Amino acid sequence: MYNEADVFRELAALLRVRPELQLLCRLGGQWASQHEQQGEGWAPFHIVTHGACLIDVEDRIGIPLKAGDVAVLPHGEPHIVRALPTAVGPPSVVRVHRRLYDELVLKSNVDGEPDTKLICGHLCFEHARNNMVLAALPPVVVLASAEGPHRGRLRRIVDAIRDELEKDRLGGASIAAALASGLMVIVLAAHFESECECQGVLALLTRRRTARALVAMLAEPARGWTLDELAALANTSRATLVRLFHVAMGRAPLAFLSELRFTLARNRVRATHTSMAVIAESVGYESETAFIRAYHRRFGIAPGEDRKGGLGADFAHRGPKANTFALDAIVQGRPKART
Repeated sequence: MYNEADVFRELAALLRVRPELQLLCRLGGQWASQHEQQGEGWAPFHIVTHGACLIDVEDRIGIPLKAGDVAVLPHGEPHIVRALPTAVGPPSVVRVHRRLYDELVLKSNVDGEPDTKLICGHLCFEHARNNMVLAALPPVVVLASAEGPHRGRLRRIVDAIRDELEKDRLGGASIAAALASGLMVIVLAAHFESECECQGVLALLTRRRTARALVAMLAEPARGWTLDELAALANTSRATLVRLFHVAMGRAPLAFLSELRFTLARNRVRATHTSMAVIAESVGYESETAFIRAYHRRFGIAPGEDRKGGLGADFAHRGPKANTFALDAIVQGRPKART
């Protein structure tokens, strides 16, 4: 029997994230670092390992970050990371140099002990255009290491990453990157458990009735679910279930189920060597041919070609100045104003 933890594991697996560490920042006095819109599927993150700073994202100005905190921008929005207004000292020249044993860049504007230390990088998402979990996340997610149910393990991961990078030693960056891969799962867990107003598929999980329907869909995606069956499992009326799904996803439960099947199928096509016949059956298609036709209509490419493209097809446009983040409206659900 599926429960909420099982659902979370299924959805987290759809993210398929690859971390890249880029910068070590050692800063003092007054400073500000401006970051432009990132390419599709690239989510910048900032880990504060010492001191404190502020981050400005869209209309949220001056979000505080302290040592041990992590800020992740799932959609790569432009943002500014800057010193506290109380920081002592005028702006100074930032010096940049590469380290000996890895590709990390060290940025510093001080000769002695800095006021603030940060580790900065990107989380790189596979097939971001069709990721309903990624689409549900807000512009910025801040995990505070001093509060919340995840503070212990968050601080341990941050400290471990810091310790691996503090000294420029062979293999340190690779170990730190492996540790960083757990950050997004913690982001999802913290966001899911928070009391904030969620959107998209996370909103389905935060409401008991829609969560029950989602559990059933994930448990048996190939089953020919009817609206009556899903409403009965959710212990609500058909009309109420349809309304709740429209509020969260902008579509009815069975239309959402169709997209969920495609999402699960594409994840298996691109991430495994499972035969197309088996994948087709797992998402409710009676024949491989029908599945291939439907897949091509949905994604504009045959599943076999999509598998050959692999990761490279999703990151054809890399780097911070690539195309802006554009989500498929079907996956994203009804557009909402960000607050």
